[in-house]
Amino acid sequence: MATITMKRLFTTIALLLAVVATSAQEVVKTTHHYATHDGIELMLDRYDVVTESDYARPCMIFAFGGGFYRGERDNEMYISYFERLAREGIVAISIDYRLGLNLAPPASNYITMTKTLIWTVDIAVEDLYAATNYVINNAEEWSIDPTLIMISGSSAGAITALQAEWLRCNGDDRAKVLPEEFRYAGVVSCAGAIFTTKGKPKFKSEAAPMLLFHGTSDSNVPYHKSSIMGIGFYGSKHIVKQLNKIKSPYYFYSAQHVTHTLAATPLLDQQELILQFINDYVMRGRRLYIQADITDPTIPQRPTRFTPMDYLRTNYGGGKN
Repeated sequence: MATITMKRLFTTIALLLAVVATSAQEVVKTTHHYATHDGIELMLDRYDVVTESDYARPCMIFAFGGGFYRGERDNEMYISYFERLAREGIVAISIDYRLGLNLAPPASNYITMTKTLIWTVDIAVEDLYAATNYVINNAEEWSIDPTLIMISGSSAGAITALQAEWLRCNGDDRAKVLPEEFRYAGVVSCAGAIFTTKGKPKFKSEAAPMLLFHGTSDSNVPYHKSSIMGIGFYGSKHIVKQLNKIKSPYYFYSAQHVTHTLAATPLLDQQELILQFINDYVMRGRRLYIQADITDPTIPQRPTRFTPMDYLRTNYGGGKN
């Protein structure tokens, strides 16, 4: 059985006491400028509950979805997620990041499209790292425990979060902007993937505990993979295989014949599972390896195999799933 540090134990006890004290309090949103990249001012919203307690709390940083060309950090569909986290004693941070597909010229062929995707994912991760450093630098003022900073995201935001943790685990130069000893405490991915140009992404060191939501009929972000000559996106199914190899804890919520709706719906109807994941995997340090295969007889059978062109058409050709 995994042990838990005394610091985590005391934090967990304080968190439970805080939930009782803050559950009925109003959540306050404050907006902060965290970076300027490429002349774009990047903001973050902090959702918190005013309390007299000054104990250091967990924090969840969130990146919105929208295919890297649209989306807002304060989209109404996310607000209940942020407010629930805040009421449970977890500071919620929702960030801007640069939307590379809006900034780059239109891709004219596969080579330029690949370069654009690489750059697009890279700058989103760069912004997530910058936001992380901003939170770390303000952790004392905001009563945040820097060892309990988690990241989460929807769709493109989930790709950003997973990519950020994968690069950090592999000692990539892009991750070296983070403090040397820093580790994310957990990752919550709603229909995410890892993008690579060098074949199957492997983890060179143990990853943060991951909660992965994904539908098998997702034609926006691959459930398993979508690649040509090793260049492409590798989704939750592939990531779980890699986590098993390195014995890194995870909870995989795999929904049969569900589409890209899992990029958003878990933030609304799976809040209890997300909070349980945080309690078990992050606060208590439990080393669990769970795959929950969800089958709903009311959901029609849909295709589960897609080509790279299917993904491109769905995301950028006007298709919907």
